[in-house]
Amino acid sequence: MSLYDFKVPLTATSDKSMEDFKGKVLLIVNTASACGFTPQYAELQEIYSEYKDRGLEILAFPCNQFGSQEKGSDEEIKSFCDLKFNVKFPIFSKIEVNGEGAHPLYQYLKKEMPGLLGSEKIKWNFTKFLVDREGKSFKRYASVVKPKAMISDIEKLLG
Repeated sequence: MSLYDFKVPLTATSDKSMEDFKGKVLLIVNTASACGFTPQYAELQEIYSEYKDRGLEILAFPCNQFGSQEKGSDEEIKSFCDLKFNVKFPIFSKIEVNGEGAHPLYQYLKKEMPGLLGSEKIKWNFTKFLVDREGKSFKRYASVVKPKAMISDIEKLLG
């Protein structure tokens, strides 16, 4: 099984194959609109603008499992991100990242890149996974790690 075997919900009625991102460096983030870390959207967008032409894709997966901080519909979430942060990277349909309902992509990422002390559980919104151009897991970052702190790792993978 590889990262490219998964399909992810782009909207409530359509999926996108992860294979569409083959050859790209991926930064995969579980997001929320009403979180103390929500301002990270601004840095994520800056990084995306700076590096998308070199092969970086940022994939945002809204999730309402942490403090019910993502209550909106997919349309409301996308509108918020556009109006507040001018987000241009893909924001997928809301998913779960922990528990029995966790999306298979997140089950895979958590096994490939466990967190602190080997824990697979996502602790909070804005946990970030960096994946290389071959779809291999590179590094997991906690919510508190600001996106700009990952630039040297991103540049290393972009070559």
